[in-house]
Amino acid sequence: MSEVLQQLRERVGTVLGPTGWRRVEQADIDAFARLSGDRQWIHTDVERAARESPYGTTIAHGNLTLALVDGFRDELFAVTAGATMGVNMGYDRVRFPAPVPSGSEVRATLEVVSVKEREAWIEVVQRFVLEVRGGEKPCCVADSVVRVLAPPV
Repeated sequence: MSEVLQQLRERVGTVLGPTGWRRVEQADIDAFARLSGDRQWIHTDVERAARESPYGTTIAHGNLTLALVDGFRDELFAVTAGATMGVNMGYDRVRFPAPVPSGSEVRATLEVVSVKEREAWIEVVQRFVLEVRGGEKPCCVADSVVRVLAPPV
C-alpha cells in the first residue's frame, strides 16, 4: 500500500474545520448570475425580494453556494504529501436545506467519508457541510468526489 493511500485511509471518519467565515455579498450573487445566466429575481432583484420573498432579501444561487466548496477544501484538506495531483470528479449528492441570504457569512466543515483505490488513482469522498452564521440548518451538504494521483509504490 502506498504511503499516500495509507495517510488518506487514516483520515476516514475525521471531521476537519470549521473554516473561517466567508461573506456572500450581492455583488457576488450578481456576478454569478451574469456568468451562469440564472437571473431569477429571487437572486438579483433586491427590491422585489424585499417585498415578495419569504426571506425578505435576495439569496445566493445554490450552485454559487456549492462553488464555495473548492475554496473551503483548500483551507481544510491539504494535498497529501507524496501525491502528484488531485482532480475534482464532481458530486455524488448535493442538497441545499437552507438559503444563503445576501450579506450573510458561510463556513464549512469536511468529513472524509471514504477512500478507495481506483487503478493508479485514489478516490476520496469528502462530505462538506456549509452553514450560515446564525442559521438553524446547513445551507449546503455535498459529497465531493476527488481523485488523487500517487506515484507507484
